[in-house]
Amino acid sequence: MGNLVWGAVNNFFTYETTKSVVVKSWSVGIISRSVQLLIITYFVGWVFIHEKAYQTIDTGIESSVMTKVKGFGYHQDRMMDVADYVYPPQGAGVFCIMTKLIMTENQYQGRCAETDNFSCKTDEDCHKHYGSILSNGVITGVCLKSEANNTGQCQIEAWCPAENDRVSIDPILDVRNFTIFIKNSIRFPLFNVTRGNFPTTMNASEIRSCKYHPETNPFCPIFRVGDVLSYTGQSPENLTKNGGEIGINIHWKCNLDLNIDNCVPKYTFTRLDAPFARNAISKGYNFRFAKYFKTENGTEFRTLHKAYAIRFDVMVTGKAGKFDTIPTLIQLVAAFTSIGLGTVLCDIILLNCLKGADQYKAKKFEEVSEAQIEASLAQSPGSQLSLKPGIKSSYDSGAVSLAASDTPM
Repeated sequence: MGNLVWGAVNNFFTYETTKSVVVKSWSVGIISRSVQLLIITYFVGWVFIHEKAYQTIDTGIESSVMTKVKGFGYHQDRMMDVADYVYPPQGAGVFCIMTKLIMTENQYQGRCAETDNFSCKTDEDCHKHYGSILSNGVITGVCLKSEANNTGQCQIEAWCPAENDRVSIDPILDVRNFTIFIKNSIRFPLFNVTRGNFPTTMNASEIRSCKYHPETNPFCPIFRVGDVLSYTGQSPENLTKNGGEIGINIHWKCNLDLNIDNCVPKYTFTRLDAPFARNAISKGYNFRFAKYFKTENGTEFRTLHKAYAIRFDVMVTGKAGKFDTIPTLIQLVAAFTSIGLGTVLCDIILLNCLKGADQYKAKKFEEVSEAQIEASLAQSPGSQLSLKPGIKSSYDSGAVSLAASDTPM
């Protein structure tokens, strides 16, 4: 038992050092150099050049967006300008251009018949609709019908007359010629760098006359609605009929090691509600709002608008990078460490796959004890340690073991 404990303690307090063995083999050499070349190519091409991992990156971009829409269009024999079809009017990063309006005028508070989906023959037919959220008001439980018809509509308490949104109305097709002006300022707080989305050298006349184009005029801040829709692969006819949601992404990717004038935005466009475009229900985008008035005697009435609109979301993303010593050193250490993977792979091949693996193991692994060192020093004081006379194969499948008894005294 004591021998087992002593053996375990003796094996624990050991030290391993690297021994270099030169293997002159074409196959192993090609594998080793190929792996090293792949690792170096990866770090130089992808990590350093493409990802610029030698830089400190700031992704906490601060942004401000202001928008302005211009254009005129006709809808239901009415000429409409910006104040009529843009909502909300504040010019923020999210706004709507209304393309179709269903108006229910002169609504007063009272009781009237529902317009659809609430037909009835008796009052009991209306009782089952109590609490319905699909009606235009509160169901009273009364069935309104004329003497000539056996079927009527349930009565509601609401703004009357009730809205009928199933009418057919032509949309504003002139929306394709409307223009959107986008003013975007950004700041990277880590580097205290501020930029704007169009060059400061552009004068007022150039801005008024330009139109954005991704190749010929990529920095113009004025976007034609029809062009934006075409960039997303959508037709104006489809979106003006049911509405939809369009995303305008302004992406800033700035390498601050270069001239600051190279820090410019890139615009991309997408339809954000595309997953719902083919749904049977909840297609497009619409909302309701009302304009309120009062008669001379103080009675309040309103005009209800159901608006189909194209909603634009202006989103700003980006990052900026600048050379820094610390990430550069970290990536260099990672690169040099990874090159050692080639050695590991070649060792696995040599120890397990190639012919003569046992001989390679015998050359690669040796065991040295303090007794062997003392014996060698006593034999040749002041000379380098030479273990060749006492080398023999050990019990561990190829490791070389040198015992004190094997060394001449």
